[in-house]
Amino acid sequence: MAALIPTADGAGAASGTSPQGGAPAAGRRAGTRRGRPRVWRGALLGLAGVYFVVPLVASFVFTVHVPGQGVDFSAYTGILSADGFGRSLLLSLGLAAATIALSLLLVVPAMVAVRLGAPRLRPVVEIVCMLPLVVPPIALVSGVQSVLKWGPDHLATTPLYQTFIAVQDPSFPLVLVFAYVVLALPFVYRSLDAGLRAVDLTTLVEAARNCGASMAATVWRVVLPNLRSSLAGAAFLTLALVLGEYTIAALLGYEPFAVWIVTISGDQAQMSVAVSLLSLLIAWALLLVLSRAGARADTGAGAPGAAAKSPAHRAPTAPASGAAPLPATSAKE
Repeated sequence: MAALIPTADGAGAASGTSPQGGAPAAGRRAGTRRGRPRVWRGALLGLAGVYFVVPLVASFVFTVHVPGQGVDFSAYTGILSADGFGRSLLLSLGLAAATIALSLLLVVPAMVAVRLGAPRLRPVVEIVCMLPLVVPPIALVSGVQSVLKWGPDHLATTPLYQTFIAVQDPSFPLVLVFAYVVLALPFVYRSLDAGLRAVDLTTLVEAARNCGASMAATVWRVVLPNLRSSLAGAAFLTLALVLGEYTIAALLGYEPFAVWIVTISGDQAQMSVAVSLLSLLIAWALLLVLSRAGARADTGAGAPGAAAKSPAHRAPTAPASGAAPLPATSAKE
C-alpha cells in the first residue's frame, strides 16, 4: 500500500520542479514584473524633469549672460528699482486678494446650501462653474468691452453712471476683479468640491445646530475649519491665475504685473525674463508651503486626542452590590 501512495517528493519530481526551487523562481519573476514599472516610472519622471528644467536653465543663462562681457546679474539687482515694478505688483496682489475674497464668498455658501438643501442642483452648479473653461478669455473680454462701450450712452442720466465709472478706476479696476472671478470659478469649485466630499457635512451642520449655533456661526466655526486645505488650494490657484493673466488686462488698457512684464520686454528683455523666473519660483514656493500645511493639518486631524483612551487603559468600574468582583486582567490580555 505504501508503494501505491505518491509522495510529495515524487510529485515534485514528476512536475520537474522541486518545492525548494519553485519559490525562488516565482520570486524572481515577480521581482522582474515589479522592477519594470519602476524603470518606466523613473524614465518618465526624468523626461518630465528635463522638459521643465531645461527651459528654466536656458532662461536663467539668458538673464545673466552678456555677450562680450561674461556673467552679469544686473537684470536681478535692478528689479526693485525698475519703473513700474512696485506699482504693478501691488495692483496685482490687491486684485488677487479681492478676487479670492469674492470667489469664496460666492462659491462656499452656494456649495454648502446645495449639498444640504438641494442635492439635485449640484450638476447645474457644476456646469455653471465649469463654463469658463470652454469660453476663451478673448471672448469674455470682448463681451466686457461691449458692455463698457454701451454703458456711458445708456446710463449717463441714471444714478448707476457713477458706479459704472467707479468700477473702471485705473488705480483699482473692479472690472478686472469681476472678470477674474469668472475665470477662477472652475478652480475654486473643484478645490472646494474635493474638500466637501472628504467631510460629512450633514452630520457636522446638524450637530452644530443642535448645540444652538446659527447657520452663519456653523459655517464660520465648523465648516470652514474643516476646509482649510481646500480653501488654501483655491486661494493659491486664484493667486497664480491673477498674477499670470494678461489678455483681459491688456485689452482693457490696465497694467498689472503680467502686462508690465510684457511692456518692459521690448527694451529690457533680460529683466523681464528675470522677473518671470522669480515669480515662477515664488509661486512654486507658495505651493510647497500650502502643500506642507495641508498635509500637517490632515495629520493633526487624524491623530487621536489625548482624552480618547482605548478600552484597555480605562479604569475598571466598581461592581454592583451583590455581584462577584471582576478578576484583574493583565496588560497583555
